Amino acid sequence: MKKITLRFFIALTAWLLLSTTVQAQGARNPLIFADVPDLSMIRVGDTYYMSSTTMHMSPGVPIMKSKDLVNWQLIGYAHDTLASMDELNLENGKSTYGRGSWASSIRYHKGTYYVTTFAQTTGKTHIFTTKNIEKGPWKHTAFRPSLHDHSLFFDDDGKVCMLYGAGKLTLVELNEDLSGIKPGGFNKTVIENASLPAGDNIMLGAEGSQLFKVKGKYYLFNITWPRGGMRTVVIHRADKITGPYEGRLGLADLGVAQGGLIDMPDGRWYAYLFRDFGAVGRIPYLVPVAWKDGWPVLGVDGKVPETLDLPASKGLIPGLVASDEFARKRGDAALPLVWQWNHNPDNRLWSLTARKGFMRLTTGRVDTSFLLARNTLTQRTIGPQSTGAIALDVSGMKDGDFAGLGLLQKNYGQLGVQVVGNQKFLVMIDAGSGQPLESARIPLTQNTVHLKAACDFEERKDTAHFYYSLDGKQWQPIGTQLKMSYTLPHFMGYRFALFNYAGKTAGGHADFDYFRITNTITNSTPK
Repeated sequence: MKKITLRFFIALTAWLLLSTTVQAQGARNPLIFADVPDLSMIRVGDTYYMSSTTMHMSPGVPIMKSKDLVNWQLIGYAHDTLASMDELNLENGKSTYGRGSWASSIRYHKGTYYVTTFAQTTGKTHIFTTKNIEKGPWKHTAFRPSLHDHSLFFDDDGKVCMLYGAGKLTLVELNEDLSGIKPGGFNKTVIENASLPAGDNIMLGAEGSQLFKVKGKYYLFNITWPRGGMRTVVIHRADKITGPYEGRLGLADLGVAQGGLIDMPDGRWYAYLFRDFGAVGRIPYLVPVAWKDGWPVLGVDGKVPETLDLPASKGLIPGLVASDEFARKRGDAALPLVWQWNHNPDNRLWSLTARKGFMRLTTGRVDTSFLLARNTLTQRTIGPQSTGAIALDVSGMKDGDFAGLGLLQKNYGQLGVQVVGNQKFLVMIDAGSGQPLESARIPLTQNTVHLKAACDFEERKDTAHFYYSLDGKQWQPIGTQLKMSYTLPHFMGYRFALFNYAGKTAGGHADFDYFRITNTITNSTPK
């Protein structure tokens, strides 16, 4: 009896310790330690869907889903190609870095999913619709003008509206088929100065509008930035969509701002927001919401909590980023959703079938710049630390070709193989200062090489180191430490990038055997 009691006591103690540990390991902020900005969110039944911004990337406007608000996976994109034009195709020296498709709005109405965005590049507002958000297909329409940071809203009276602007916010009524602004419909400014609740000394006029209706009242979320302060949430409410609106300060903590409201089936409410966090990008946070006197009250005593009463995160791999061995079943030539091209690709010049088990990038023209080279394949970096590694076969490259692994942003870093005549060199380029500088050049006497980039975003260190290996086992550092910095011309967190471009003659190819990513800085080959 004593033995049974002792065993029961030991088991109970272990269970309590385990339960406490699991509880302590619940969800934590940031919700996603990666560049997922301008998030817009809906709940359909017990499933949450989120859209975000990836600007100049193709495909664009990523769609993610979750069952618990914490663990998200990519399920698709609203568009494969926003438009075909020089800026989006990286042709004739033009690009659309920092532009492309901006903040989106996702909505569900009468069995149809809507994702809308706008683009300075095209000068249009873009509407994407589907009956099946996970499988598509998506229907695309567009109209002029480009409505800045708009929020799509289906009202109970059947009217469809968009609220948009910066500082001064305008409400327009749309045609029933969303083909454009309705002639003769409501079209006027509803808030003259939406930043006013945060003061009158503002460096960023209220934007990022997201409009909701809760228990008969309209609630509008915006981001603004007082001088000498931080990015701040302002909230307005009204009894009618056309106003008048009254406003108040919603949240001013850590610069966590821009987003909106989401409710859970059990009646809990959260605000989904994001925070600028240096070189890794703009990262999502969740903030609990309580309702008081008809207002949503954000945070815990006005602060963004570190922990949340939600399930623990299982990590961002493989839901938002993932390794890829480039091995495909016969007839499968598709890329997993974690991959995006830098601008529109030329689909004739990449292949997963030309050589089994490899991604082949073939040059189709001569380029002199990493940032203007076409068919660069990317994935997000993730924090607080991450490592990306590739294996590269350079036997098909031509004189002047440069291929390898990069960290893509305006102040980029590259480690690759450059062919000069009949010789090959490992070359590291450091553009951390804003100008590309060659920091290492080592002769290479074999056709295969392993390359690795290790990123440290913890406490905004924003540093990266490059490594190479001749056998995939022993690694050597190469070049200088890259000081990464988030720049507005690109408006995006750093990305791992597989590249190959010609310096002299088109037609050469580079074969990538794998891309592997881990959420640590590793001293070995990532598995």
